Amino acid sequence: MNTIPVIKRISPMLAVADMQKTISFYENVLGFRATMTSTEYSIIERDGQTIHLMKAASEHVMECVRGHAEIYVEVSDIHALWEHVKTFKDQYNTRDLFDQPYGMTEFQIGDPNDCLVFVGDRNLRRSRSIIPKANF
Repeated sequence: MNTIPVIKRISPMLAVADMQKTISFYENVLGFRATMTSTEYSIIERDGQTIHLMKAASEHVMECVRGHAEIYVEVSDIHALWEHVKTFKDQYNTRDLFDQPYGMTEFQIGDPNDCLVFVGDRNLRRSRSIIPKANF
């Protein structure tokens, strides 16, 4: 009997200039914890989800990556997380909470490598209003 392989997790891999600075950002600001660390490669985890961090091979790599990498983190209770994250607004480039037309409430924050982290939570009231109604 043939079985179909199951995808267990998809984890973004981010090039970083300073491993410790990047780990500290994800731990202190977004609540991740390092599960494997080295100077060249680390893995951070929160709630069973992981992000892999890899030391950029050169400053040229970082020049190419800065401002051109984005990840999306979907959460529950975005308002509680935002209360914590907004205390870092003076240290990191952020965009306050806002509602998207596709039914998500989001905020954005740039990590130390200028990777834009979108954080979103389903806005049930809003997402219901954009679901097309069936015509029977």
